[in-house]
Amino acid sequence: MVPSPLLLGLLVVLLASARAISVSLPALPLSTSSRWVVGADGRRVKLACANWASHLEPVAAEGLSRRGVGDIAARVAAMGFNCVRLTWPTYLATNATLSSLPLRWSLERLGLRESAAGVRVNNPDLLDLPLIDVFREVVSALANNSIMVILDNQMTTPGWCCSRSDGNTFFGDKYFDPEEWLKGLSAMATMFKNTKNVVGMSLRNELRGPYQNVSLWYRYMQQGAEAVHAANPNVLVILSGLDFDNTLSFLFTKKVELSFTGKLVFEQHWYGFSDGTDWDHQNQNDACGVAVESIRTKGLFLLQQGWPLFFSEIGFDMSGTHTSDNRYLTCFLSMAAEMDLDWAIWALQGSYYIREGILAYDETYGLLSWDWCTARNPSFIKRINPLQSPFQGPGLLSSKKPYNVIFHLLTGLCVLVKSANSLKLGSCDESNAWNYTSTSELILKHTGQCLEAKSVGDTAKLGAGCGKSCSKWQLISNSSMHVSTELAKNGTRVCLDASPDGVIMTNQCKCLSEDPYCNPESQWFKVILSSRGIPAEASILQLPSLGPWPATSS
Repeated sequence: MVPSPLLLGLLVVLLASARAISVSLPALPLSTSSRWVVGADGRRVKLACANWASHLEPVAAEGLSRRGVGDIAARVAAMGFNCVRLTWPTYLATNATLSSLPLRWSLERLGLRESAAGVRVNNPDLLDLPLIDVFREVVSALANNSIMVILDNQMTTPGWCCSRSDGNTFFGDKYFDPEEWLKGLSAMATMFKNTKNVVGMSLRNELRGPYQNVSLWYRYMQQGAEAVHAANPNVLVILSGLDFDNTLSFLFTKKVELSFTGKLVFEQHWYGFSDGTDWDHQNQNDACGVAVESIRTKGLFLLQQGWPLFFSEIGFDMSGTHTSDNRYLTCFLSMAAEMDLDWAIWALQGSYYIREGILAYDETYGLLSWDWCTARNPSFIKRINPLQSPFQGPGLLSSKKPYNVIFHLLTGLCVLVKSANSLKLGSCDESNAWNYTSTSELILKHTGQCLEAKSVGDTAKLGAGCGKSCSKWQLISNSSMHVSTELAKNGTRVCLDASPDGVIMTNQCKCLSEDPYCNPESQWFKVILSSRGIPAEASILQLPSLGPWPATSS
């Protein structure tokens, strides 16, 4: 019997729940150390987050009419996420009439009687609470499930974000009074000063529109950062960029000047539609190479300068039927794996009370299904699982001597050695340690054996002849994700390839250029650094490193 998508979704949540039970909050408060977010114990804390919207017209976290708030929080943990980027509109903090409005009235004034009835069934204790108290209860439910919270100021007025003409675009716009915004930031920072799991505040989402300019960005974002820190010195202060948070390039030459250190994080957004039609009309290797280079110049350079960068919104159509989104996703995952990024998926919610005038709007980017019952795309949850825990950073087990793992982007699995003649994909928690040398060999730790290619269509193997051409592995194509070598017999170029059952093969390289319809993803691998402990082993190879990451005054 083939399991249904519903059953698969339930299995993902149930199987993951065993892992979630033992998870606890990291040592708090958080701070920064060079490009890393770290706990109070100095150990790397990777932000692997889901965005949960609470800024639309009802001014309440989505889904309270569908499931109990504690159940939703438990599902976040069960899917492996350790934090939620919880959105809020400025008026929730500055407009007493709105913040004191009972949830029931907020829904009914919008004609959402069915939603109010759903809250009465699933969250009866919340129905008659003021909106600001409902918000607090959501934060509390997340705390009860050891979920960190980043408070994200999405808009001033409640509603869907974002457009270039909604009056919320940039400082001085119709609904974006800088003084009111500062007041709102201070109020929220103060309100959650003693709430341990509120670990960060994102000052404003997606600055944009005709009024945006760099000079005012520095003026007001620095004021906002100082206001938050003065009210709550424990939280990370997270600054977004311009052009819908697609660019922070202006920071390359001029840094932010603040009175405090150790709390500053920058954030950037990246969706497939940010790249225009490249994913539809270009070769996938070329499109990914161009996109990553664009992201590098717009914000990724901050990591090399020693600043934390949080990709606070990434997302795709979870139906899996949107080709350009699927291509974008794999490209993002390659960058997230290589750089070990902090990130947040848009979005948790499977549906909205109301969005852009449509009742019970289905969020196709949602992790949860329309009815909030199960995972919309269980295979995605499995695929991102290795990227929810850190590969690199301060304080990791065995972190004194990093090594390499060979990560397969399409599956989210790593190359495991079963025998000298058998390599297969498996859990990255069980990955072997490799040394990717300066002379392009992939040597298996402690064995002296290296990865070899024998012939086209054969399985990849281990051998002792590490000086041979068939043991020299280059990262080719514009995506740098084809792991390729030349056969000793005739010089034919082959690439690592994962068969449908996970066996690692050496096949002719495919889709290297030009063809926009060819899918190379079975051959897309990243050779990445890891400092995770190796199962049943205490020592690891010393490898070339991207670090040490430069120190900053963050």
